[in-house]
Amino acid sequence: MTSARREISVLGEASVPAGASAFWCERAWVDGAVRDGVLLRVDEAGVLTEVRVGVTTAEAAEGSPDGGPPNGGFLDGGSPNGEPPDGVASAGGTGSGITADDSGASVHHLSGVVFPGGVNAHSHAFHRMLRGRTHADGGTFWTWREVMYDVAERLTPESYRVVARAVFAEMLAGGWTSVGEFHYVHHAPDGEPYGQGDSTGAASERTGEQQETGASSEGAVGHGGGSGHAGGAHAMELALAAAADDVGIRMRLLDTCYLTGAIGEELSDEQARFGDCDIDGYLRRHADLAAALSARDPADPRDTGYRYETPVHSAVFRTGNRRFAGEGAGHVGESVAHMGEDAAHAGNDTAHAGDDTAHAGSATRLVTLGAAIHSVRAVPAADIARFRDLGGPIHIHLSEQPAENDASLAACGRTPTGVLEDAGVLSPALSPVHATHLTDGDIAALGAAGTTIVMCPSTEADLADGIGPALDLARAGATIALGSDQHVVLDALRELQGLEAGERLRSGQRGRFTPAQLIDALTTGGARSLDLPAGSFEVGRVCDLVAVDPASSRTHGSVGEQVVLAGTSADVRTVVTAGQVRVRDGHHTTLGDIGALYRDAYAALGLDT
Repeated sequence: MTSARREISVLGEASVPAGASAFWCERAWVDGAVRDGVLLRVDEAGVLTEVRVGVTTAEAAEGSPDGGPPNGGFLDGGSPNGEPPDGVASAGGTGSGITADDSGASVHHLSGVVFPGGVNAHSHAFHRMLRGRTHADGGTFWTWREVMYDVAERLTPESYRVVARAVFAEMLAGGWTSVGEFHYVHHAPDGEPYGQGDSTGAASERTGEQQETGASSEGAVGHGGGSGHAGGAHAMELALAAAADDVGIRMRLLDTCYLTGAIGEELSDEQARFGDCDIDGYLRRHADLAAALSARDPADPRDTGYRYETPVHSAVFRTGNRRFAGEGAGHVGESVAHMGEDAAHAGNDTAHAGDDTAHAGSATRLVTLGAAIHSVRAVPAADIARFRDLGGPIHIHLSEQPAENDASLAACGRTPTGVLEDAGVLSPALSPVHATHLTDGDIAALGAAGTTIVMCPSTEADLADGIGPALDLARAGATIALGSDQHVVLDALRELQGLEAGERLRSGQRGRFTPAQLIDALTTGGARSLDLPAGSFEVGRVCDLVAVDPASSRTHGSVGEQVVLAGTSADVRTVVTAGQVRVRDGHHTTLGDIGALYRDAYAALGLDT
């Protein structure tokens, strides 16, 4: 049998075709249901150009030499004697066989149940390094924060890339193919910027005029020459971008504004590296960061061409959605005809993407830029209004702790949601994170504005934050998305399950969200939050997917999409981003053993394990 290391090598090479490729899925989540025989055709940029359902194995293998089913009918890449064919590794329940169609493009055969990749709408990559290290002494969110500050102080551009590489690789293996990285560790521990300027020579001022240096992913982790701190301008941000490239995860880098330690208070010494002195300093640095990221890709990283629209076939939460009309409410899209065995996606005529397909240009970029307000504790109310003109997604921690609400009421006479409303930033572009402790008025305002609420169930449980009113927010008109935040686990299915579990604990009732609604939160909700062309199998969107094994000891016997309420990341067998296989059976196809990546990460931070 092929060794694990050889398996990684073979599949890594096979998953990067010279031209376009395709995936034939035994079963896949399309148009709000698990459908049989789904063919996903992908262009060289990793964008879906064709989605068809009811495709037989013979049709998927029309280009194979004998015209018959691929690999003699063994969709897992197997053969009658149990050995894999030449060049194809066996991978159990959701393996990949590879054939070629008439055009010579690779056709990958996936068994199991294939879902669009999870979109992780809230991440702090370095928080993962606290996992399993903060439980001995109890405490609260605020005592946990002190331990987090110690890890933040250890980060350098070099170590940040090593840490983020491991975290993003585990994230992919856990079923997340896109991430919103809520990033606030901008400067050196003393608060001074890295480097002496930016890649474009634009003004990049914080404590004085800076000189021009190179800005590239390599520069992000190198040692800069001359005076000042090692590493080029935006070294920490570019380290994250380089790590995302290393792993092959789609990242919206949420450049975070952090100006005060609490309402009306200066930043503490531990927070010095997070800040930009004032809102103008943040806006200058943010513009320069956009230029630095553009130097990695000529297109403007803030412009994806995808603007908060409700996808045609998705079932995002919205005002008036009949799915929340009462018990047993049906799936949105019931008016969309379910397709039979031989029907094609969106009708019998196969849809193809033309030259002007929306999202196609942006989908080639793994790393794009967004903005974040850390919280109403960290950005003065008068400055929050400046974010209205930035464009693109804006994220903020909102009402995670009662103490934040109390401070906001004392200083502003308004809840944190009220502060945002007064600043004019409540809109579909805004994604409040947590939204745990809300008034009825807050819920109504967030819903009416069409915001996307990012729930992080595993973190909210770990930090004893509380359980947010997810269903009430959805019924009010907000979209629900999911995030893993501090990564107490990196398991997309567990976050999905945690969303429903919280509602059951709050209400004493089961089935608060349907499986379809939970899948939407995991996929289309996050895509809307991060403004990414991901989250569903539709022409013009990216080919990001995960294949889940429905026959493991955890999932065996699950019916259709209910597999997501039974499985864990251990059941995620194959992960694809931009049409390329990135993870197979828990191993990254180019980086290998993820545990080894973590050994490097802890060593880079000088933390004992």
